[in-house]
Amino acid sequence: MQRLSVTRRRMLAGVAGGAALLPAPAVLGKATSKYAGTTIRGAAFSLPFHQYLSTYFPEFEKETGIKVAFDIEAFPIYNQRMDLELSTGGSSYDVIIVTFIYQGKWIGAGWVTDLDEFTKDPNVTPASWDPVDFVPGVEASMRDAKGHTYAYGVEAGAMLLYAGRADLIDRAGLALPTTMDEVLKVCAAVHGKAGVAAWTADKLHHWNWPPYLEASGGRVFRDAPKDLMPLLDTPPAVASAAWYAGLLKTYGPPGVLSFTDDQALHSQLSGRANMRTNSITWGLPLAKDPSSTVAKTVRYGMVPGGPAGDFPGVACHGFGIPKGSKKKGAAWEFIKWALSKEMLLRVVKEHGYPSVCRRSVIESEVFKETLTLNGQDVAALYLKVLDQLGDGAYMRYRTVPVFPAVGDKINRAIDAIATGQQTAPVAMKEAEAQAIEAIRMGGYKIGR
Repeated sequence: MQRLSVTRRRMLAGVAGGAALLPAPAVLGKATSKYAGTTIRGAAFSLPFHQYLSTYFPEFEKETGIKVAFDIEAFPIYNQRMDLELSTGGSSYDVIIVTFIYQGKWIGAGWVTDLDEFTKDPNVTPASWDPVDFVPGVEASMRDAKGHTYAYGVEAGAMLLYAGRADLIDRAGLALPTTMDEVLKVCAAVHGKAGVAAWTADKLHHWNWPPYLEASGGRVFRDAPKDLMPLLDTPPAVASAAWYAGLLKTYGPPGVLSFTDDQALHSQLSGRANMRTNSITWGLPLAKDPSSTVAKTVRYGMVPGGPAGDFPGVACHGFGIPKGSKKKGAAWEFIKWALSKEMLLRVVKEHGYPSVCRRSVIESEVFKETLTLNGQDVAALYLKVLDQLGDGAYMRYRTVPVFPAVGDKINRAIDAIATGQQTAPVAMKEAEAQAIEAIRMGGYKIGR
């Protein structure tokens, strides 16, 4: 395997074609940890944070004597392999990303380690590390019913609206949309102007659509995680699915239904498409990437809401330790170092990382300066989304073990509606029936 070396956009898109290994550097000085001489192995899917953090690995080894090697894989490959690794009690890895959509499954099954044994021991973790500094909504999905913590946030994928060509909206005498009705109004006014499509998105509909489902008064499940009855064939679900599919079909650029994250990003960077709602990680390049043609016209806002309110998506991934690891103490030393206030401030200051999970860092001047984009205080919007998440209740649909299977049905239904293969009522009724079948085949009970 080769050392990981990719551009920011390539990192955002995912490292395709298998794993890339971040090899451990040579020891640079006297180590102080009792774990000196230990080598720990980590695994993660491709996130900018890992690329940035790897530049500091020599410092960690110099400080502790612990060598670090990370396997970095594309998102779907990582999740498939890690699900198998954890389910078989494997000991190949010592530090992993506990993926948001798998947190309910991995934590519920007891496949990852309770980190309270480390944070509550003052001989292991100093009070200054301050675990309560992590934003509560970010950590909510990484705790069990008893409140024990199994991972600490690496990325809070807080969803925002960003318009690359906000100047076109200004010329139409309008503002960034704050409601679903306003989205259609703005799109109708600006679509095709200067050759720019009004809206863009990637093909992960089960991430992009639910905020509008919930804004319309609907839910993916009746009461996740207690009641997993899918509610895809309800009036709010049918109406919001038709709305979202119509948005893509009518106002998206050619080929939008097959867009990956990177393609959707490029459609905005190149000025071919205007608005999108997605995690802040994907909005930052519009103002910061050297290739951006919209750096002087981009503007950011909250995800548009509906009759039931606004529900911006937040996907919180965290560092955890597999139950099967034989080097848990050394693994915690790494997590403690990687997610310390000091290290996160450095990653923000030196790399512009926008998705940190510690409140003290988010409220720092360094973070505010980093997320002042095209003159706009985007840091305030980011924190507003995280605070609005509260205890994470409205995102619980996404962390139940059956969500990946149900999400696949959602993707197919939105595609069928947008391509005209099925009407919204037919597609969503079929999606609900398929979701029920998948839930039962997975051995999960429907209903309380």
